[in-house]
Amino acid sequence: MKVVYFLQMIVFAGLLCSCKLGTVETESSPFYYNLAFDKLPEVWDEAIPLGNGLTGALIWQKEGRLRIAIDRADLWDLRPVEEFDTPDYTYRFICDQVIAKKNITPVHELIDERTRHDSAPTKIPAGAIELNTASLGKVTNVKLDLVSAVCTIEWEKGAKARIFVPANEKGGRFLFENLPDALTVRLLTPQYEENEAALDYQPGVNKLTSLGYKLGEVKQIAPTTLLYHQQGWGDASYEIAVNWNSLPSKKLEGKYCVTSAGTWYSEKEGALNHISQSMNDDFESSLDKHKEWWKAYWKKSSIHIPDTLLEKQWHLEMYKFASASRKGAPPICLQAVWTADNGQTPPWRGDFHNDLNTQLSYWPGYSSNHLEESSVFTDWLWQIKENSGKFTRKFYGVEGMNVACIATLTGEPIGGWSQYANSPTAAGWLAHHFYMQWKYSMDTEFLSQRAYPWVKEVARYFENISVRDKKGWRKLPLSSSPEINDNRIDAWFQETTNYDLANIRLTYIVAEEMADTLGLTDEAAHWKRQLTEWPDFAKNESGLLIAPGTPLTESHRHFSHLLAFHPFGIIDASRGNGDIDLILRSIKNIEQLGPDWWTGYTYAWLANLKARVFDGDEALRNLHIFIKAFCGPNSFHLNGDQLKAGFSQFTYRPFTLEGNFACAAAIQEMLLQSHTGVIKVFPAMPTKWQDASYCNLRAMGAFLVTASYEKGKVSSIIIESEKGGVMKLLNPFLGKITEKQMKPGEKIQFTINSPMGKKV
Repeated sequence: MKVVYFLQMIVFAGLLCSCKLGTVETESSPFYYNLAFDKLPEVWDEAIPLGNGLTGALIWQKEGRLRIAIDRADLWDLRPVEEFDTPDYTYRFICDQVIAKKNITPVHELIDERTRHDSAPTKIPAGAIELNTASLGKVTNVKLDLVSAVCTIEWEKGAKARIFVPANEKGGRFLFENLPDALTVRLLTPQYEENEAALDYQPGVNKLTSLGYKLGEVKQIAPTTLLYHQQGWGDASYEIAVNWNSLPSKKLEGKYCVTSAGTWYSEKEGALNHISQSMNDDFESSLDKHKEWWKAYWKKSSIHIPDTLLEKQWHLEMYKFASASRKGAPPICLQAVWTADNGQTPPWRGDFHNDLNTQLSYWPGYSSNHLEESSVFTDWLWQIKENSGKFTRKFYGVEGMNVACIATLTGEPIGGWSQYANSPTAAGWLAHHFYMQWKYSMDTEFLSQRAYPWVKEVARYFENISVRDKKGWRKLPLSSSPEINDNRIDAWFQETTNYDLANIRLTYIVAEEMADTLGLTDEAAHWKRQLTEWPDFAKNESGLLIAPGTPLTESHRHFSHLLAFHPFGIIDASRGNGDIDLILRSIKNIEQLGPDWWTGYTYAWLANLKARVFDGDEALRNLHIFIKAFCGPNSFHLNGDQLKAGFSQFTYRPFTLEGNFACAAAIQEMLLQSHTGVIKVFPAMPTKWQDASYCNLRAMGAFLVTASYEKGKVSSIIIESEKGGVMKLLNPFLGKITEKQMKPGEKIQFTINSPMGKKV
């Protein structure tokens, strides 16, 4: 079995990574990477996921029919929140209620309570295509091939279907072969109006009927063409067109397109025009182009680790990453392009949660060498910059820029628990993504035109919103730490929390480095002075605290108080005994408090923490728990402990994506780290891993790293510089840091026989 596995890895590595010697052309990935079932899933959140960043599909079976649930990333109900247009909707109002009046009830009534009865703003689904496949017999095989991003279904009577969402089209394709009888194609609308259908409603989530839409009409334009137009709120609407043809040799070929109107991402033409003008080639021609895109994507990087569970999960996560984040489309929200197909609005409205969910979703993009896909996040943050500035002036009453922590597609605030919906430092964590996009790419145009201007506005905001304490230190008037103390009044802190302080300090550190790189010495000096005016992080014998005088004393899902350690690296294990002792005490504290109120993403985040302290065994253990207990059969992160095995008291199953992508990031942290400016290869290898390799993982400084690990030791490192500059490597062959001035395009290889490196 090991020989078969090894040979398959050679084939797949040849396909995926251009730096391997030789290229073996193949149309499919090794069997253990794929999603494979002997029947179609029967619930929507276990469906086969397809997507291209803008259009998504979920393949499952509903009431015996094959169902292609359709989604589009910009389908939103963006009606404004009336309560937020009142004079009381301000940070000052909250400060007065909490500090002076010690009464949080008016804040709840203004910001929180409305979410119990208002369904919007919210992400909305598009519709579904259904085919009655009963005549085909029993399903015998369902497979999602990750290399080609194609779902294949086979039936016992010999019929076969292939379904995919083309990489460069705004819709989907399906082809049925070996059909014994003709299939009926139906286009179904979401349940925007009540009918007699019985729905399995999740508690706390609103029915789509509560949006108040009049159901759009499905029109039969031709015998094999259907068109559905749905008016949403205001000027927003969308259309789905479906066209199919019965072909010789018992085939049925179909395509569908979903277009929108009234959003930042809308097309000028409707769905019918788009399907006829932009999807006019046949199934196989479209599939060839689609496969070329995915082939190029997989060639960007590859990994090989001696743990098939983790290796499969990494490929599934990177598949979902490309399916959910694509240039020219919105970034990853809670469910991305896989909105709930159950007659309800999605969990937590499918919004942009900027207190963890959006950030974790983009963690793996940088070091996996998928900068184009990761840039979608900073593209959007730039796009909402004007709205964020308006929100900052209105709500916080100062110049500069913060970002609504719980936001719509256009960056407008949604509301929710006020301590986090209106986090005073959400933009600081988002600034980190501008920093990573710059440092991993070393794109000076991005730095000067987007990254620094964006971060500078956040730094200005922190300067303007802060006040002085009795000792002269800067502080926030009111602070919070997601999601500590839930929605109680004591979730607001009058001392600046470590979470808020980490966001503030990170912003000034980044602003100074960016300004200095651009030659803006006065501005760099100003941000440096600002940093010195904020206090150090609060800590005691248990490690990092939530806030001064407030330790973490109970199990909690969010490690918000540890942000300075991970992901920011302001406190780091490589910076001496003081930092490492503090970090280890902090991790020990959260582990001793236990996992009672952890979710899946908590385990994935803990794996990242363990990798940062070079504990590969514990990183591995936590990732295995995440995958086995908190993921559905299709790899979706379902938040609660699905095994009910004591890994959490949360046993529910709302689907969100951040845990998935934090899992991929942790695997990459085990293989490569560079957040300190020094490249470390295989820094957190589990003791039982004796052989591993990766190709073209990306390090800060725009260095591509290819490395091999054999018989428990590093055997080879190849570093390629994209932009030139000083490369620093913790050299395992010398036991110290090696520095090299590299030219653009230069490659250097390090081995036991060439410990100082030689050009290749």
